[in-house]
Amino acid sequence: MAKLTYKNLLDAGVHFGHLTRKWDPRMAPYIFMEKNGIHIIDLNKTLVSLEQAQEYVRSISRSGKKIMFVATKKQAQEIVSEEAKRLKMPFVTERWLGGMLTNFSTIRKSLKKLQNIEKMLSDEETAKNIAKRERLMLSRDKIKLERLLGGVADMGRIPSALFVIDIKREHLAISEAKRLGIPVIAMVDTNSNPEQVNYSIPANDDAYKSISLITLAIGKAIEEGIMDRKQDKESQELQEAEEAKKAMDERNAEAPEDGTEAPAGKRKRTRAAAPVEAAPVEAAPAEAAPAVEAAAPVVEAAAAPAAEVKADDLTKVEGIGPKMAGVFNDAGVTSFKILSEKTAEELRAILDAADGNFAAHDPKTWPEQAGMAAEGKWDELKKWQDELDGGK
Repeated sequence: MAKLTYKNLLDAGVHFGHLTRKWDPRMAPYIFMEKNGIHIIDLNKTLVSLEQAQEYVRSISRSGKKIMFVATKKQAQEIVSEEAKRLKMPFVTERWLGGMLTNFSTIRKSLKKLQNIEKMLSDEETAKNIAKRERLMLSRDKIKLERLLGGVADMGRIPSALFVIDIKREHLAISEAKRLGIPVIAMVDTNSNPEQVNYSIPANDDAYKSISLITLAIGKAIEEGIMDRKQDKESQELQEAEEAKKAMDERNAEAPEDGTEAPAGKRKRTRAAAPVEAAPVEAAPAEAAPAVEAAAPVVEAAAAPAAEVKADDLTKVEGIGPKMAGVFNDAGVTSFKILSEKTAEELRAILDAADGNFAAHDPKTWPEQAGMAAEGKWDELKKWQDELDGGK
């Protein structure tokens, strides 16, 4: 991983904080000194915090999950949108719409509306049948939706983490992420509270050079995680191919050299001849019985692993977030099948017993959704989820 140096941060002005009268006392551990009425950030701690954040985002991208970039201030919009597009990550650089995370089902309806408008306007025959005034209104709606939701148009599910430039300005995004248990990585200036985020990077969040340097460093770590995932996948495919080839070679080695097998009748007579010569006919059943009994535990032992239930991603059920999925896993509900066998009252009891605020969530549709997922009816499930409002 390419690491930034102390000089890189110094040249970009990352160390400049806000006026001393605007500071947040909780940023005191990250402040080096005060000069000319301005707080100076300790760049040594910035380097340490940045490396920790890079390692974390790299692990997330390596697992194939998405990280949302959030920066609505003017000087950060261009660099953040370009980096997010390059990495194919969702981003928000215009106004943060309330409920973009906590009410994602409604946002998804707006995205479908945008797709329908684009389809109507791109089809020449359909466009001809639309009145001029209506076509103009559709074009305006398209421009507005693209401006507000263009960065999340390809986001099928809520992201696994947020990267935020200014937590004081993006307090709505931080609040929604905390409510859903989504980790937040953010640039934190001297006028902000670093305790609001999981990974704080003390830095100047107003200067373009500072924002650009930190954003590109985070983007580089995400890119390395994506490359690691690609290499892991290629090595796994190569290993599977080698194992398949090895198994094929073993089967070929066990076959006769001339490539033919003895007739079945001869093989049976050869095996049956030995018991007739070795023991009387009456003794054969008595000797065969223990062999049958001894074989039974082997069959049971072989069948035991097949009975194990494989853990599923419960967040695919509309209304269940990562935090609630963890609560259910701790309670032994680790698969769609187990979840489908639970009643809404039993699921509510599990949530009420957990240490979290889940009172607003209604689990009445979760067992039925889990049942469809367990049966592999993904198309029907997705169609139904589009009509749901947060699982309700």
